[in-house]
Amino acid sequence: MNSKAQDEGSVVVGEEFPTPFEVIEPPQLTSPLVFSSPHSGRCYLSSFVAASRLDLATLRRSEDAYVDELFSCVGAVGAPLLLAHVPRAYLDLNREPFELDPKLFIESLPNFANTRSLRVAAGLGTIPRVVSDAREIYPAKLTLKEALKRIELFYYPYHSVLRSLMARARERFGFAILIDCHSMPSTSTKDHHNIKSDRRRLDFVIGDRYGASADRRIVLSVEDRLKRHGYHIQRNRPYAGGFITEHFGQPDLGWHALQIEVSRALYMDEVKIEKSIRFPQIAKHIAELVMGLSYDVAAREGFGVSQRAAAE
Repeated sequence: MNSKAQDEGSVVVGEEFPTPFEVIEPPQLTSPLVFSSPHSGRCYLSSFVAASRLDLATLRRSEDAYVDELFSCVGAVGAPLLLAHVPRAYLDLNREPFELDPKLFIESLPNFANTRSLRVAAGLGTIPRVVSDAREIYPAKLTLKEALKRIELFYYPYHSVLRSLMARARERFGFAILIDCHSMPSTSTKDHHNIKSDRRRLDFVIGDRYGASADRRIVLSVEDRLKRHGYHIQRNRPYAGGFITEHFGQPDLGWHALQIEVSRALYMDEVKIEKSIRFPQIAKHIAELVMGLSYDVAAREGFGVSQRAAAE
């Protein structure tokens, strides 16, 4: 199995993960922006597919399919892109390391496991029990050893690299801005707050943990650039940002984080999991968004470490 096949947009099934993730570095680092695509992985272990009660097409329902390609433009502004090859159905990189579901494991879970989060309750913990349409992945329970192996081999290295990219940006520019890139299904019309809205018109959701994870000017820049193309934007609902946004969004320390959710209906056939005829146009608009955000960030100051944090 190789990463080139994922870059070309095809799903890959193989016996191992030679590259569970990769960093696409810019020709020259000239931006404090860092981009992450933790859910776009489409390289599947043959043993995982064989052990699942679901076929490959159903397992892929959890993917943020082609999001890594939508944001492949970021090198042009001097920013790196970290993207996963490990699929979300196998390991969710946008969770706490031990957000584990007791229903999934043979043994009792250790005290350090978070077994009570809303995500675990939905079957969508670090080791997912279900795919995004609530269909059970496994015909039998797993061992805790298997979960810990996945976390050790793939979860921790991904987050270690992401942390190093953020630290490098802050050291170079005085602050770092993480854009966590995701996609959302267009067919779900209900969210956690019972908002009466037609999701078919909801094109992008910008998550900043209700203002806690990023400077407001960064959010406004993203929203403004998208609205220029007539997209329907919503902030924080139903997606305020997952673990990555919450964990890396520490503005007082000069680390800002923002989650962007793109409606899959904009750029792909959600049933066939294939890029649609609109994909190039949406990718072009995202490239313009990235370029505009980079310009706005470069033109402004004040995103650095606060005086209080510096004193500490």
